[in-house]
Amino acid sequence: MPASALARPPECVVPAKPGGGMDLTCKLARKGLAQVAADMRVDPALHISYLPGGIGAVAWNSVLSQRRAEADTLVVFSGGSLLNLAQGKYGKASAADVRWVAALGTDYGMVAVRSDSPYKTLDDLLKALKRDAGKISIGAGGTVGSQDWLKVSIIAKQAGMNPRSLRFVAFEGGGESFTALLAGHVQAVSGDTSEAALYAAGGKIRVLAVMSDQRLPGVLASVPTAREQGYDVTWPIIRGVYMGPEVPDADYRKWVAAFDRIMAEPSFAQLRAAHGLYPFAMTGDALTEYVRGVVDTYGKQAKELGLMR
Repeated sequence: MPASALARPPECVVPAKPGGGMDLTCKLARKGLAQVAADMRVDPALHISYLPGGIGAVAWNSVLSQRRAEADTLVVFSGGSLLNLAQGKYGKASAADVRWVAALGTDYGMVAVRSDSPYKTLDDLLKALKRDAGKISIGAGGTVGSQDWLKVSIIAKQAGMNPRSLRFVAFEGGGESFTALLAGHVQAVSGDTSEAALYAAGGKIRVLAVMSDQRLPGVLASVPTAREQGYDVTWPIIRGVYMGPEVPDADYRKWVAAFDRIMAEPSFAQLRAAHGLYPFAMTGDALTEYVRGVVDTYGKQAKELGLMR
């Protein structure tokens, strides 16, 4: 690679404010890149910038309108980004509008209550909701149609309830939801396992279900999956990066190869875990196919729940 190609450091765009899973994704990419940059002939000085707004919509539109062919600009996405894409919250956009580079790991959905809650299992909570949904407030990051709303609504529907009968309280993120739970302002939280693990380790909460294919390692190892409890719901929240649609193929393949190398390093598993993520590694064409399938599934789920515009 010519030295001139490295004159401008590569950039990782966080489509959110500093802190949180999006920011952690860029920081994980930067640390991983530093370990393989010399061999892969890419600049390890990954610059992180922030472009919040519309849960990823502002960054998405910026790439499509102004940065379509930038060879060294990566943008973070998450499962929430794919859900918004499926629901039309990025305008008339589709998964085919950008180039999907790599998924670095995954988080999972979960449902939790306080450790002193009378609800010991997911069924306990659902039975109480059936008796009187108005008495139970569920903390969620985002409003109707958000990830936290949708994953509990799908379980409720499988349990024979109308999701619209549930009483959700919207917060800016998982941190606020758990603060409200511990203070007794809500009786349950729909959130992510990376957030829940922090509180479960201190014995402050009880996680009723994780929305993964199998039980998770670590602090939440004893928590049953939703499927074990009779609800066919999994909710992986993959985190990764994409690029503009007109990035030259050689540059796109360079980054795909770099992330393949990063995630093959023996030290990457520990690095990923330190950033609150579980194993999920996929790049290039395989990731592109996976993303399109996920967006299609989310779209169908949203239609079934009456969320599509």
